[in-house]
Amino acid sequence: MAASVPDSPARRDPAWVGRVFWTCAALVILAPALVAAEFKPWIMLSPDNLKVTARFIGDFLPPQLDGEFLAMVARETWRTVAIATAGIALALLLAIPLTLLSTAALSVSALSGRMGAMPFLLRQAVRGLLIVLRSVPELVWALVFVRVVGLGPTAGVLAIALTYAGMLGKVYGEILESGDTHATTALLRNGSGRLQAFFFGLLPQNAAELTSYTVYRWECAIRSSAVLGFVGAGGLGQQMDLSMKMFAGSEVATMLIVFVLLVWLADALSAQLRRVLG
Repeated sequence: MAASVPDSPARRDPAWVGRVFWTCAALVILAPALVAAEFKPWIMLSPDNLKVTARFIGDFLPPQLDGEFLAMVARETWRTVAIATAGIALALLLAIPLTLLSTAALSVSALSGRMGAMPFLLRQAVRGLLIVLRSVPELVWALVFVRVVGLGPTAGVLAIALTYAGMLGKVYGEILESGDTHATTALLRNGSGRLQAFFFGLLPQNAAELTSYTVYRWECAIRSSAVLGFVGAGGLGQQMDLSMKMFAGSEVATMLIVFVLLVWLADALSAQLRRVLG
């Protein structure tokens, strides 16, 4: 038998003290958070709740596959995709100029080492606007626009556009500033405009990541449109709300399958675009 050899200092993890400390700190922070959230998953395992859960899940099977119902689902699915696509398109119209205004890498005054006072204040104001836009949930915007424009897809489109403009603008700015900015700086120092520096410096090296995140947000907008349908914003979500109120679980199951397929389609589209741009 080979004699056991004690671990040498070189084989020990030099960061184990920090890892243990931060693990314990995370547990100390997480424990009161779970208490405040009243997180009690063991309640679901009680016999009474298991019976209710099994009966509820059983109502979803089998999915509704009636021809007339599937035709209606197809129409509302197209409307849902249209709401999400139109909302993302409007969000991009807002997010792209706000991103260009808030990105410090495109600041000419910062080339000297310190950004000027007015450009700095402008960027902070734009970033504040992005915070406001993404701080208000799309459901709240939908409730507001339902009051203004009435029930229908328009409220959903506008709600997605405002909230997602704030999200896209923030993440776009972080992506552009986290990459290599040497080419952009060189272009600005040699007299090119901000748009030229963006299109020939920042955009080429970040196009794949920007595209991937945009498609991901489009996927999120499809899911959001389902939630917005519960407040009368139209689409597949509104039909799901009606089916749930009528306790038609099989119809809800069919619509949930459609949402799974839509998310799969968005994931496949994102992978293909990254392959093309990469």
